[in-house]
Amino acid sequence: MNISSLMKDKKGLIMGVANDRSIAWAIAKTLHKSGAQVALAYQGEALKKRVYPLADEIKSPLILECNVEDEKDIIKMFKEIKKKWKSIDFIVHAIAFSNREELKGKYLNTSKENFKKTLDVSCYSFTSVAREASKIMNNGGSLLTLSYFGSEKFMPHYNVMGIAKSALEASIKYLAKDLGKKKIRVNALSPGPIKTLAASAIGDFSYILKWNENNSPLKRNITLDDISGSAIYLLSDLSSGVTGEIHHVDSGYNIIGMKDTDSPDIFEKK
Repeated sequence: MNISSLMKDKKGLIMGVANDRSIAWAIAKTLHKSGAQVALAYQGEALKKRVYPLADEIKSPLILECNVEDEKDIIKMFKEIKKKWKSIDFIVHAIAFSNREELKGKYLNTSKENFKKTLDVSCYSFTSVAREASKIMNNGGSLLTLSYFGSEKFMPHYNVMGIAKSALEASIKYLAKDLGKKKIRVNALSPGPIKTLAASAIGDFSYILKWNENNSPLKRNITLDDISGSAIYLLSDLSSGVTGEIHHVDSGYNIIGMKDTDSPDIFEKK
């Protein structure tokens, strides 16, 4: 399918590009190829050094710093966007955080401090962004965030992030209802495991990848192209009748109830 004009004249923001292997960057490149103008938001000097060279690749007209824990920063960011463009058509929210050490062991031992920070950055920030974005978003606009299957079922080494993603998925439904009258759609992608900077914080990740490959209906792990293709669908007019959805991009793994009996025994963890 030729997507070169699918997002022609559309303008929007991507939050959460970490490096050239991140899901957010894959989506940014695909949006650029489809004709969209893409602004990028980052947090902190470390990410600034990575984001600026990537922004040049997609000729990003706007690069903004934003600490999503500070609502004043979010308000300021959208004022800058309004000044530049007046209105926007899409938002991609690819932001999550939790203390890496607390993703080990048991959820039972999650600290209150990390629980609040995880929910704030990984869930509430999307509501804050949606509120400000909706003020300058065109009819038919699209808000998209990222979830994971750990929101629905227990996943090892995910712990409090699973709770945060569950809350995020619930908020998507409520935001979809709140913004529906403005013809703004709100959806999420729930990709299967894939090697990214964020995934490096998850223990036994190689084993998790192998498990998904052996037990998903398509017998493979997903790619960044799989994810960015689904993102373009949800961000474009192709999905004009879709809102409040959690769209799985996981080779069908989410439909599986138990280990595939045809999976090789060598696949079992020792």
